[in-house]
Amino acid sequence: MVRYTRTRSFTFTHHKRRRRLIVSDNKRTQGVRTVWWEDDASGAAVCLLDQSLLPQEVVYLRLKHEQEVAEAIKTLKVRGAPAIGVAAAFGLALSLRRLMQEQDGSLSPIAAQQHVHSVGELFSKTRPTAVNLFWAIERMLLCTDIAIDTHPSLQDLVHLLQVEAQSIADEDFDACMAMGNYGAELIADGDMLLTHCNAGALATAGWGTALAPMYVAHKAGKRIHVFVDETRPVLQGARLTAWELQQEGIPLTLITDNMVGHFMRLGGIKAVFVGADRVVANGDVANKIGTYSVAVLAHAHQIPFYVAAPSSTIDLDIQSGEHIPIEQRNPEEVTSVRGTAIAPAGIQAANPAFDVTPHTYITAIITERGIVRPPFKEGLRRVRTGSWNHK
Repeated sequence: MVRYTRTRSFTFTHHKRRRRLIVSDNKRTQGVRTVWWEDDASGAAVCLLDQSLLPQEVVYLRLKHEQEVAEAIKTLKVRGAPAIGVAAAFGLALSLRRLMQEQDGSLSPIAAQQHVHSVGELFSKTRPTAVNLFWAIERMLLCTDIAIDTHPSLQDLVHLLQVEAQSIADEDFDACMAMGNYGAELIADGDMLLTHCNAGALATAGWGTALAPMYVAHKAGKRIHVFVDETRPVLQGARLTAWELQQEGIPLTLITDNMVGHFMRLGGIKAVFVGADRVVANGDVANKIGTYSVAVLAHAHQIPFYVAAPSSTIDLDIQSGEHIPIEQRNPEEVTSVRGTAIAPAGIQAANPAFDVTPHTYITAIITERGIVRPPFKEGLRRVRTGSWNHK
């Protein structure tokens, strides 16, 4: 793993015909580059911004082994459901290329297929709640299996996996743009908004999900102000969302999680925008712990509560939220902050990474194919299967 620090913020523009990402210092797109594939004289690598160090340091990692990619996902160096799906896809492509080079021509197609499946299993154990991860893995495995049936050369198989992984990243970029355009229509000039956790460029390969409508509205000249809750215990709101919005020049107010109800009661907050790690068939949503509390408060104050998520986040195999697997993380994330203990030693602490917001608290779900409103079941089915394409 190579670690290097950038002193400038880098962005990328999307050129669909060329199917690659172009680094740009002009802030014409989103202000953060999160995860991408790089191939130069030193070899292929999965590159990502180490989010565990933000906002104090802006450090980019160049990962050359699938184990490093898996560890980066597990330790939140890369996080956000779409972004970890992209990282895993690139990691799978990287793993086969690495193995082929190490085997120096002695690798059989069956061994290559078995290797890709074993690495898929490795990635599937990193974060259990984010369905985009499993969607990306399954897509890469299917690409491998179909290709193997056509008896390609190993070089062709490696190339196919790289192209498929890049397609996943490109599609996420496009989905973010579409969600931003749809969601921006829900934002009026002068609106004060609230968001929880981080669902912006840092969580995707593009503009983000929940923050994308804010970026589009801001660039269209709408004056907005965003309340950002800190999002304990890992502080994604304080560390990541506040940093992102500041980079883009969007006015914000950072608040603690337990201030949300107070500011809603004072009036002025016009809507809540959050992302999702999994949306199930009936419209229940798994998202960062604390989302449910914000939804209940928004409902009590008659404030619209919007969820932004690409179709890859929709899981039609799970009918309702109580069946969503919830990741349990290290209790030390609760009892300490950035390595400093804040609670008595030896106490018991709980640390579920996500909670489930029932669909009854959700005003609408913004996808790249349009806005789905209650009742959600049929609309979500049509979005996931590609037969929905309107607001």
